[in-house]
Amino acid sequence: MPIPVTPWCKHHIQSHASSPVHTLLTELRLLDEAEFPTAARLNRLREVFQSQWQGPVFIAQGELFNSDKSAEKSSYENDTRYYEEIIAEDNCVPTRENSWHDLFNALIWIQFPATKALLNKLHMQDIAQYGAHPRTERRNRITHFDECGLVLALEAGDEDKSNQLLHALAQHHWVDSFVTHRHEWGAHITPFIFGHANLEMMLSPFIGLTGKWLAVSVPKGFSEMSYWQQRAEVDKALVNRIAKLDAFNKSPLLKPIPLLGVPNWFNKQDTAFYNNSEYFRPLRQGAKPSIQLPLHDCSSDKERHKGTA
Repeated sequence: MPIPVTPWCKHHIQSHASSPVHTLLTELRLLDEAEFPTAARLNRLREVFQSQWQGPVFIAQGELFNSDKSAEKSSYENDTRYYEEIIAEDNCVPTRENSWHDLFNALIWIQFPATKALLNKLHMQDIAQYGAHPRTERRNRITHFDECGLVLALEAGDEDKSNQLLHALAQHHWVDSFVTHRHEWGAHITPFIFGHANLEMMLSPFIGLTGKWLAVSVPKGFSEMSYWQQRAEVDKALVNRIAKLDAFNKSPLLKPIPLLGVPNWFNKQDTAFYNNSEYFRPLRQGAKPSIQLPLHDCSSDKERHKGTA
């Protein structure tokens, strides 16, 4: 569906957007600003929140492709390289002015730089081997996660519980996941929006809004960490998890999740809401299980512990 144009207005965002959007903009000290963040403002943000930043800089697309600028910049005017190639080769992210989509992409880079860099690297591996067009199946999966991904961080210490919670989600047991085990969200299981397209759509949330989840294991005590400590742990965990899952080479991998069903992400989470089977759809008959489950092989863990007892 078309995404309504959302103005840069604190009160509009607070009254209309889903909570992950205004929470993120508040944490990044953007919500009180009078104007839409520029690429220069985003570069200052990365310096504040990622002091060891090794990633690309953000460059306004109008500046990047404006032939009236310096000779160095005007060379982009007839550039035929793919977007990912520019990031990899020039260490910069073309960022459209006044674009929510590109703003949220930049904010994901700032939160999870190692994972975004890994995704870019994987794109480039396939481009080098197969060319930029058509996209490979792996690049389609990478892009799907990049645009619509939701990371579920499961706290270590109770692997059986982690697997049970993920199994319920994978089987589309939505009431069990979101209502019966509502108390586990933000405690044992913590969600993070990774897909910048989903953040854009959450500016004006609508019934039908769906993400694709990928689960990672994070250290015990994760729920007590600061937001930025949590993000650093998730970034590390994602890089490791993607490697263990063969770097998006295999499927089925990602699983759907109705984003507005996540506790406290929508303001009308009553019984009738969760009983809407058009949104909270049952598992399709014959659907294949995700290769990411189980998150922990508890039987192997128990055997190892038994052997060392």
